[in-house]
Amino acid sequence: MNISPAEIQKLQTYLQQKFSNKGLALRSRGAQAPDSLEVLIDGEFIALIFKDEDEGETSFTLSMSILDIDLDGEAAA
Repeated sequence: MNISPAEIQKLQTYLQQKFSNKGLALRSRGAQAPDSLEVLIDGEFIALIFKDEDEGETSFTLSMSILDIDLDGEAAA
């Protein structure tokens, strides 16, 4: 199931408002993964969004992995 350009725009606007960050952008993962998008903040990849359709309902899941080495790097900064 593809994520339409209209859905991408709605999701991007929603997330920009929710997180108060106009630097947040969504990017298609192309034909190899048409049911998901990359989430970027100021050009840096931070997460994925997956589309799911079940019994006529559509939902989007935000999946963000945070590595312990990333947390250690933040503490040192």
